[in-house]
Amino acid sequence: MSGGGRILAMIVKELWAVLRDPRGRITLVLPPLIQLILFSAAATLEVKNVTIGIYDRDRGPAASEFINQLAGSPNVQGLVRIDSPQALRRAIDDQRVIAALVFDQGFSRDVAAHRPATVQAIFDGRRSNAAQITASYFDQIAASVGAAVRPGNARSPARGQVLINNWFNPNLDFLWFIMPSLVAIICAISALSVTVQSVARERELGTFDQLMVSPLRLHEILIGKMAPPFLIGMFNGTLYLIVIPLFYGVPMTGSVLLFYGALTVFLLAVIGIGMVVSAIAHTQQQAFLGMFLVTVPMTLLSGFTSPFENMPGWLQLIAEANPQKHFLIITEGLFLKAMPLADVFANTWPMMIIAAVTLTAATLQFRSRVE
Repeated sequence: MSGGGRILAMIVKELWAVLRDPRGRITLVLPPLIQLILFSAAATLEVKNVTIGIYDRDRGPAASEFINQLAGSPNVQGLVRIDSPQALRRAIDDQRVIAALVFDQGFSRDVAAHRPATVQAIFDGRRSNAAQITASYFDQIAASVGAAVRPGNARSPARGQVLINNWFNPNLDFLWFIMPSLVAIICAISALSVTVQSVARERELGTFDQLMVSPLRLHEILIGKMAPPFLIGMFNGTLYLIVIPLFYGVPMTGSVLLFYGALTVFLLAVIGIGMVVSAIAHTQQQAFLGMFLVTVPMTLLSGFTSPFENMPGWLQLIAEANPQKHFLIITEGLFLKAMPLADVFANTWPMMIIAAVTLTAATLQFRSRVE
């Protein structure tokens, strides 16, 4: 049998090992879709459905206007009326509210007299990010209430004005950020989950030694092992490329060919990492644990959970060896701003180096097992 025939036979064998179980076939398609749906709904830094405490000692028109606009905000789930400082403390301590507003008795009088009026805002610092975003909501409502209560100020000419124009995401819709990023995260998880089990499964079934003494050459075995996770990763990438614009409204403004080219290199880099883990593990349980040992740092260092620029300098150097970090930049760029070829290649060549290093390490690890 020729080399091409042996490689094809090995690929068919590996695909059959992955797809012969009906439940296994379902798990290759259904979990990525479920993860896409769950992540899109849960993995968000937006603050919605918050509950605000109101301690209104003023009960005047200005305070009522402020409270009415707050109640009408789409980000506010409900308001809790508070009648004492002790009740305010208990509401925040028990996490029934994320923040509380205190209107002093002279609030409406100060507004009517064109004097500075102050609203005290008390936040739950245990949820610092949500508290900061909620504070910005209060600032916007305070500015709106000031214009409504004092129309003379609204008609006076402004000394300066800031015009805001949000490029690539005009409405600051968080889905426009999260959905392209999920392509990098979930494709990596699905490809790794199949890769790390390949060699460990052979060892548990007792067929690994038979595979090593077969007429297959080492590179043919490796290609056969890499084919199923690569095809599964390409399938999931294609699925997301269809689902994200069609059902979530996130536009794909860039080149589809560039997307597939970058996805190919990304999957090779991820599969190389998985092959190293699989070659080291002796059982499928060890391989499964090894996958989690790899995927968690990869996700944290990708810039998905926190901006890459916020990391310390030494950690940014480590993150450069993470293929997810580079592919996440590519997916966001291709989906939202039609990233050109030069920028795509600038983030693709590091993944080429990572793929070359990891696949070489996997080859050396396999060779040491054979010898």
